[in-house]
Amino acid sequence: MTFRAGQLSPALRRVPGRAVLGTAIACALLAWSGAYAAPAAPADAQFDMTLLAGGSDQAVDLSRFERGNVIMPGVYRVDLYLDGQWSGAADVRFEAPQGEASAVPCFTAEMLDKLGLPTDKLDDAARARLAAQDGCVALSDLIPDATATYDQGELRLDVTVPQAWQGYRARGYVSPDQWDQGVTAGLLSYNANAYRTRSGGVEQTTTFVGLNAGLNLGAWRLRHDGTYIGTSSVGDVPSTHHYQSISTYVRRDITPWRAQLTLGDSYTTGELFDSVGVRGVQVATDDRMLPESQRGYAPTVRGVAETNARVSIRQNGVMLYETTVTPGPFLIDDLFATGYGGDLDVTVTEADGRVRQFSVPYAAVPQQLRPGSTRFSVVAGAVRDDASLDEPVMVQATLQRGLSNMITGYGGGVTTDGYVSALGGVALNTRAGAFAVDVTAARTKLPTEHAQTGQSVRATYSKMFPDSGTSFSLASYRYSTSGFYSLREALAARDLALGFDVDENLDDNNELPGVLTPEQRAALEGERDPRFGTGSALDRQRNRFDLNLNQRLGSAGGSVYATVSARDYWTREGTDLQFQLGYNNHYRWFNYSVSANRVRDFNGQLSNQFFLNVSVPLGGSPRAPMLTAGAMHDTDGRNQAQLSLAGTAGRDAQFTYGASVAHDDDAGTSSSVNAGYRAGFGAANASYGQGDGFSQASLGLSGTIVAHPGGVTLGQSAGDTIAIVSAPNAKGARVVNAPGVKVDRFGYALVPYLAPYAMNTVELDPKGLPLDVQLQSTSARVAPRAGGVTMLKYETQYGRALMLRVRMDDGRPVPFGAEVTDMQGQALGTVAQGGRLLLRGAAREGTVSLTWNESDKPMQCTFTYQSPQPKAGETAADLPTVEARCIPTVTFAAASL
Repeated sequence: MTFRAGQLSPALRRVPGRAVLGTAIACALLAWSGAYAAPAAPADAQFDMTLLAGGSDQAVDLSRFERGNVIMPGVYRVDLYLDGQWSGAADVRFEAPQGEASAVPCFTAEMLDKLGLPTDKLDDAARARLAAQDGCVALSDLIPDATATYDQGELRLDVTVPQAWQGYRARGYVSPDQWDQGVTAGLLSYNANAYRTRSGGVEQTTTFVGLNAGLNLGAWRLRHDGTYIGTSSVGDVPSTHHYQSISTYVRRDITPWRAQLTLGDSYTTGELFDSVGVRGVQVATDDRMLPESQRGYAPTVRGVAETNARVSIRQNGVMLYETTVTPGPFLIDDLFATGYGGDLDVTVTEADGRVRQFSVPYAAVPQQLRPGSTRFSVVAGAVRDDASLDEPVMVQATLQRGLSNMITGYGGGVTTDGYVSALGGVALNTRAGAFAVDVTAARTKLPTEHAQTGQSVRATYSKMFPDSGTSFSLASYRYSTSGFYSLREALAARDLALGFDVDENLDDNNELPGVLTPEQRAALEGERDPRFGTGSALDRQRNRFDLNLNQRLGSAGGSVYATVSARDYWTREGTDLQFQLGYNNHYRWFNYSVSANRVRDFNGQLSNQFFLNVSVPLGGSPRAPMLTAGAMHDTDGRNQAQLSLAGTAGRDAQFTYGASVAHDDDAGTSSSVNAGYRAGFGAANASYGQGDGFSQASLGLSGTIVAHPGGVTLGQSAGDTIAIVSAPNAKGARVVNAPGVKVDRFGYALVPYLAPYAMNTVELDPKGLPLDVQLQSTSARVAPRAGGVTMLKYETQYGRALMLRVRMDDGRPVPFGAEVTDMQGQALGTVAQGGRLLLRGAAREGTVSLTWNESDKPMQCTFTYQSPQPKAGETAADLPTVEARCIPTVTFAAASL
C-alpha cells in the first residue's frame, strides 16, 4: 500500500511506501481484500513467509494485512465521486469507530455541497449533527441507504445515494469555486502559409499569417486576432501587403451571471440579429459555463481540391483561415468563427490558377433553452465592420428564457443611425423536433431617402431521429418583405448612399447635400457598376432556405449528407442555389464515396461538379498507407482522373506524407507530393506539384509560444484555454491527452486544448523516463476558466538509480523481504531475491539500514554505498551495479534496553 506524501496529514506522512518489488508483493497480498472502508473484522488470514523462496520465516511483518486492507485514521486528500461522476477533491478525515478497526470517512456540510447533495433534504437531527461537528458523522447516518466506498490505491471516495437524492446537478457540473483562474502569462499562436505558383511564365507568391496574441493578468484576458496577407508583384502590378485586425479586446468572467464582460473591438454573437463588429462594451452569457450536457453548435467545411490547392475561408468579409490542402476531398472542422451568424465563404485556388468559390450556411440552431435558463447579451459601441465604411453608434440587447420543458421565449432590439429593429419569437420542443418561429420588424431611414418599414419571418427546425439515423442539424426558412432591411443590409445601404467616401459627400455643415447620384441609386437597387467594384451593389434577400442533413442508411448501408442553400433577392432576378451532397460507405477493405457540389468560378459563373472516390489500405496495420482513386466530371464537360497515396508514420502519427498524379482534359497531366511533421513544439508541412505549364510549392508552419512564470514554452497550435505541465527533470515524459507532446528539457509541456469550465484530466506517461527520475503522481485534474493558462504541477523525485547487491559478513545474501530505510527512518524499499536492492534517487554516497526478523528475533545491519562516477557516453538508462557488505549492528531487543 502506498500513500502519497503531501496528501496525508503530517502524522501519517511517515507511513512507509514500497518501491518496485515491495509494491508488487503488497499488491499481490492485498488483491483479495477489496478497497472498502469497512469495520474491522477478526483476523481471517495468515501469510506463510517460508513459501517465498529465499525469505526467512518472519522477514516481513504482515500482521497488518490479516484483516484485509485496513485504513489508518488520519486526513487524506481524496477525489470525490457521486454515482461514478467526479465531484471535486477534498481533505477528508478518517476515524476508526473502535480499537484497531478500519477507519471510515467523516462527512461534513462542505463535502455534501461539493458532492451536490442538498442539505435542505436532511432531517432536523442530521442537520444538527452536521452543525455540531461532534465526532465522526458517517454518510449512512445522514442519508439512509447511502454508501461510501474508499479506494486507498486511487485515493478515491465513491458515494452512492438513493434516486430521490439524484438530479440535483446536471451531468458534468463543476462548481464555480473550482474554476481555475490560471497564471499570469503571455501567449502567441500563429498559423503561417506561403503558397508559390508559376503558370504561363508568371510567378506569384501569396503569404498568409494568422495571429492570436494574448496576455493574462489575473481575471483579465487581453486578446488580439489578426491576419496578414501579402502577394508578390506580377508584371506591372506591384506587390501588396495588408494586415487586418479582426478583434482586440479585454475580457473577464462575471461568474454570478455566467457571463463575460468584453471591452474593445469584438463581434456580436449573431444568435438573433446579424453578427457585426463593434468597438465598445459587451456583456453576454457564455454557454460554456453551463455543464457539458447543456451546450451547443459548430460548422464544418467540406470540399474537393484537384491539385495542391490553397483554401481560404472568410466570414462577413473577414479572413478567418487559410491553408494548403492535398488533391482530393478535404474537411475543415476546427474553425473559430467571428460570430454565430454569417455564412462561411470558401475560396479554393488551384495550383494552375483556377479559382472556385462556394458558401457554407452558418446560423444559430433553434433557440431552445432548458426551463429556468437565461441567455442574454447587451452591446453598446461604434460599428466596426467591413459592412460599414462609416462607424455609427449601435446599441443591441437580446434575451432568451426557458419558460418550460416545451417553450422558450426570446426577443431583442437593435438601433443605429437611421435604423431600428425589434424581434420576438418562440421556440417549441415537440416530439416531432425543435421548432423556432420569430418575426423581425425594421424601420430604415437612409440618407436622402424616405423611411422604409418591413418585416421578416423566420422558421427553423432541428431534429435527431435515432431509429432512422436521420439528423437535421439545421433547417431554416426566412421570408422578408420588400421594405425590410437586416442590420448588415442597412449598414451596407448606408455606405452606398454616402457614396463610399463619407467625408467627400458631407457639406460644410457636416450634412449630406440631399441628392443621390445615379450610380448610388443604381447600387441601392441592386445594379452592379464596375466603377464601384464587384461588391458595390446591394443584395437584399427575399427568401432564404438552408438545410443541413445527415442520414445513416442502416448498419451496412452507409450514410448520406446534404448541405443546401437557396436564396432569391428583391434587388435582382434569379435564385442563388448552392449545395453539397454526398454518400459514403465501405465494403470490406474498400471505402467509397460519391458527391456533388456547386461552385462559382472567378467570373461568377456557376457549375456543378460530381466526384467518385474509392480508397483501400495497402496493408493490415493501423498505419498502413491509403491508396485512393478518384474521378471528377462537371457540367462544363471537363473530366479529371486522380490517383493518390497518403499515410502516417511515427508513434503518435506525427509524420504525414502523400503523393498524387492526375490527368485533366484542360490542364493535362500533373503530379504532386506533400509531407508534414507535428512535434510538441509546433507543426510544419510542405508540398510541391507540377503539371503542363505550371508548378506549385508551399510551406506551412503553426504553433504556440507561451511565456509563463517558469519560462517560455513552445507548443502545438492551441485553443483559447491551455495548460502548462510542470514536471521538473521529467524530460521525455509523454502527455497522454495531447499526441506528440512531451515534457521538454526544461521540465515543461504545453497542453494545447482544454475544455473551459469543465473538468479536464491531464495524464503523463512515465514510460521512457530516465531511471533517475520518478513521478510522484501521473495525473492531474483541473477546470480552467476560459482563456486561462493553467499550471499543472507534477512532483518528481530526482536522483541516480543504483542496483545494489548486498551480502552479509559471511557472504550470504541479506534475507529476501528485508525492509530498507535511510538513517532518518525514511522507507526506501524492500530487498529482492539474491540480496538485490534497487535504490532510486540515490545520493552520491549514503548509509542504509536493513531490518528483518529471524527466529523471532528482530535483526538489523547497515552499509554505506558510493555511487560510481558516470562514464563517458553513459546515459541515465545505464543502471550501475554496486557490491555492498552489510555490517550487523544490534537487534531491536538490544536497542530497546
